[in-house]
Order: sequence, then structure tokens, then C-alpha cells
Amino acid sequence: MDPPDDALAHRVESAVAEWVVPTARGAMVFRAKVMIHRTHRWIADVISGPRRWGKSDRCCNWAALAEHRTRLYGDERPQEASYELGKIQNLRRAAALLDGVVIPAGQVFSFWKQIGRASRRRGFATGRMLQQGCLVPSIGGGLCQLSNALYSAALQAGCEIVERHAHSHIVAGSASAFGQDATVAWNYVDLRFRSMTPMQIEARLSRDDLIIGLRGPATARSSAVGREIAPASPAVVRTCATCGELSCFRHEARRPQGPNTGCTAYLVDENWPEFREYVSQTQSVDDVFGRPIDGARWRLTRYDWSAGRFARYGSSPLAAAARAIAVRRASEGAPRREAELAGTERIAARLSRLLSSEVTRICVAQSLLPFLWRDGHLGGREVEVLATRLPTSELHRRLDRALAAHPERMTLGDFRAPQSLAEAEEEALAHAMRIITPHPEIARLFPEKARLLNWHLPPKRQISRRPRPRRIVFPGPTVARKGAYEVREAAKALGLEIALLGPDLEGQGFWDGVAIERRDPQTDWLDDIAAVVQPALAEERPRHLLAALAAGVPIVATTACGLPAQEGVTIVPADNAPALIAALKTSLG
Repeated sequence: MDPPDDALAHRVESAVAEWVVPTARGAMVFRAKVMIHRTHRWIADVISGPRRWGKSDRCCNWAALAEHRTRLYGDERPQEASYELGKIQNLRRAAALLDGVVIPAGQVFSFWKQIGRASRRRGFATGRMLQQGCLVPSIGGGLCQLSNALYSAALQAGCEIVERHAHSHIVAGSASAFGQDATVAWNYVDLRFRSMTPMQIEARLSRDDLIIGLRGPATARSSAVGREIAPASPAVVRTCATCGELSCFRHEARRPQGPNTGCTAYLVDENWPEFREYVSQTQSVDDVFGRPIDGARWRLTRYDWSAGRFARYGSSPLAAAARAIAVRRASEGAPRREAELAGTERIAARLSRLLSSEVTRICVAQSLLPFLWRDGHLGGREVEVLATRLPTSELHRRLDRALAAHPERMTLGDFRAPQSLAEAEEEALAHAMRIITPHPEIARLFPEKARLLNWHLPPKRQISRRPRPRRIVFPGPTVARKGAYEVREAAKALGLEIALLGPDLEGQGFWDGVAIERRDPQTDWLDDIAAVVQPALAEERPRHLLAALAAGVPIVATTACGLPAQEGVTIVPADNAPALIAALKTSLG
């Protein structure tokens, strides 16, 4: 409950009366006392302290017992900007350590046992910490916002509070102004609580809020409602940059810091010319750039991002090389998809080290997105996604429908990602401010926030324009999701010859009864071709179709291929052989 107004006023008056200008000697005495307390708590915890609890996937059959959210940004003064960003980085790091933790029934949860000591090596930054009545710079500063939220959620859920400490001074706008605070200081000032039913912690950052929830069996549902802490006054605690006490040994006028307005991190994967141009147009010299490997240095066109000058660069060449080798060695279908995802996860983990506290905006490749979201790196930041394909959950739905209609086409069940990863991507896409893509079908899924780029047409090739009227190209590979079955049916019905560019993934004998030839996609594969045909359920990179469009070769494709209806492009529905046959009759004459 909130304290009465007179009680709050008494706390304010007491805090003002007690505060004196700190001295270096007083600080040394304070540190000595802290060391004694830390040692005592360490010994006690070794003898009979609480355990560190593990994580699990979200318990879907559990109900929400409590939720508490607070604003991330509380101090808009320029002098405090870098410390605000440091606090948010600390909340981001700690929330990632808490999210998914399951507390067994009857067991004690300890804030510090789960979080561990905040250090730069573990990804924590410098924020503000309340010490001797002042907000001073400290590694891990700002974590009290998280402990306050946990304390409130634990109260809502009916937990037994085993250990809780109020702040010694009131911080304006914080839970201490309402008497609902729970301060923490490594390791001797802790927050501990117990529940008689099992509980799972949900901890995440939206763009503007810290959100803490507790879930448990439906029988333990609480009727309490979460609340948002609103700004309050008066401000009692002083910061070491704004208090005006120039005689204090801590005052930051002695070591001034410029305002930190943040920067953008571009974390990319495969080089698309459309995205390379977008990055070049939006980046600045203060930004950060991370890619799997320096393609220009190693002459790898696929990763050659010549996108401008950046303040910092990062790459993950070993993980990128390992991914490439694993994908090549894996057999087609599920094993190759698993190898690709595992390699991309390692690249994302390496590039995440570039995300220091001053990064306030991230422009990220879709392939890296679910891993960075799952590991808590995107919360509290503005996110743009360089989208190259349909969202995984949408792709799964389309393939599942097609497999239900054609159970004999087993490859429709191969191209899958783990459900947890699909859910992480879906949450991250919902969190994102903008979706950047040249693919119209992807853009239509996000009508409120998509930015549609123009496809980059390759240079026009000199090809023979004496097409054989019944010869078409299927850019493949020969797999159900690319429309191979529909193309085969059309070829048999119309007596077509097919030039194949990709490998056969549907097994030997798939093209029996059809006149085929193999062509190298690196040569003049469009010579004497009457049309390029791709009735795909999903297509990430329609580069062959763009080459045909630039060369003036007719195209028959689905909207999944990413080309809008225009001169030279005929759009047909997916998984519809009769419609494809009718379109080819018209196109080929």
C-alpha cells in the first residue's frame, strides 16, 4: 500500500535533514563497512544460502499471476544521458538473466543469486547507484528499478517476502516515493521471496518500459493488478553531476562528460544491394557496423558490404566459416536448415558484443533477429529489420497447409525452424519500429511500418533473343515449396522443355517424362528461353527473376517471389497447376 501523505512528507523531511556533503574519509569508512557486510553475507550463503534456479521455455498452461511495468527513461537532463543509457543496458542484461527462470514451490528466490555480480566483463555498464544520499556512478547502477519491479510483482502474486530493504533516501519518480521499493547492493542487500506454488519469471524490455511478470498454475491466480510508477516529487537525492555541491570530492564538474545521444548499430548478414544502398543512405560516422566476415578483404562478394565509414567494426569470421562448411556438408532439408540456424546463432552471439550501452538503435538482418531478441539485446532500443523472407511462423503455416493438401510431397515438411525460435522472431518483428524490404509480399504483412525498397536490377546481359517457343527455365531448386510439382504438370500438359538451374531435391526420377537440360546459372542461361517460370510458395531471393526482367524475358511467378504484376511479369496463384497451365498458354502463345 502507498504510505499516507504525512508519512511520506516525514520521510522527505528526514532525508533532507540527514544529508551532508560526503567526504573522502567518510567514503573510505563506508567502503570498509561494505566489505565487512559482503564477507558476512558470503559466508552465510556458502553455509545455507539460496540456490540459483534454472530456466525453461514458457509454461503455456500457466496463468499470469502478476505484472509490473516502469518507464525506462526517467531523467532527461543532458548531463545524465550516458548514465540513463548505462542503466538501461544493465536492466537489459539482468532481465535476460531472469527471463524464463522457474522458482520451485516453497523455495527462496534471491535477486543476487540469479543475477550474479555486475561487471563490465559480463556486459554491465556504468549507471547511477544510490550511496550515502547521492546518486553516484557505478557499474550495474540502476538495477534497483528491476528489484523494485520484482518486489511489487511478488507482492501481487502473494509471495512471502523473506528479505527486502527500503532505500535510505527517496528518488523522485521511483518506487521509493511510494514506499514500494526494494533496494539491492551486491551482495549483502538482497531481495528474497518465497512462493508456495511454482512460478516462472518473465522479464523483458519494450522500447520504453521494463516489464516484469510472474506466471504460475491457474489455481494460484492472483487478483492483484500491476501498476506503473508515475513521476513523483519532491526530488531528495542528488546526482554527482547536478547537485551544485562543487566542494564535494565526487562532484563530476571535476571530470565533465559530454552528452551521449546514442548511435546506431548495423548488424548484417548476406549482402543484398538493396540493403547496402539503404545502409549507405542512413548511417553516420558515429555508428557501429557488424558483419559475419569482411567480404571486401577476403574477396567474398556475398559479404562485401561497402557501406561507408563507421566508428567501430566487428565481424565473426570463424563462426561464418564454420557455418559455410557445416551447410555444405549437411544433406538437404532439415539437416541443412539446422546447420544454418546453428551457425547463424554463433554469429549473432559474436556480433552482440558490439551492442554497448550507447547503441540506441539497431538495424538488424532478419536471420540474426530471433537470436538477438531471445537473448535480450533488443529491448529498450529502436529496431529496424532488414527483412529477406516471410516470417518463420507465416512460412510454417503456408507449408503446413500445402503439406495437408499434398501429404505425398514430404519436402514440404523439411524446411522448419524450432517453434521457440519462430515465436522469438514473431515477438521481435512486433517490437520492431520498421521493416525494411524490397519484397512486396513481406511489406504487405506489416502495412503500418514497412518501408518498401526498389529491387536492384542486374546489368542487362547480351543474350540470344531467338527463343524456342516451348523452352522455359525453372530456376529451382527442384523442391515442392519452389513449385516443382506444378511446373512438371504444366510441362507434361503443354509439351515443354525445361532448363534447370538448381539441384534435384525431390529424388531421382522426378522429371521422368519431361525433356530437361541442366544449365549453369553463372553463364548465359537465358539464351533461347521463352519464359522463366517459378510458381513458388516461398522465395527469399528472386535474383534469377530479376535477371530475366532486366533481359526482357517473360516471367510467370507467384506473389511469393516478390515481383509485383508489371509488363513482362504474369502473376499466378501458388499450388495451382491449372492456373499455371492457362498462364503459360497465354504467355507462350
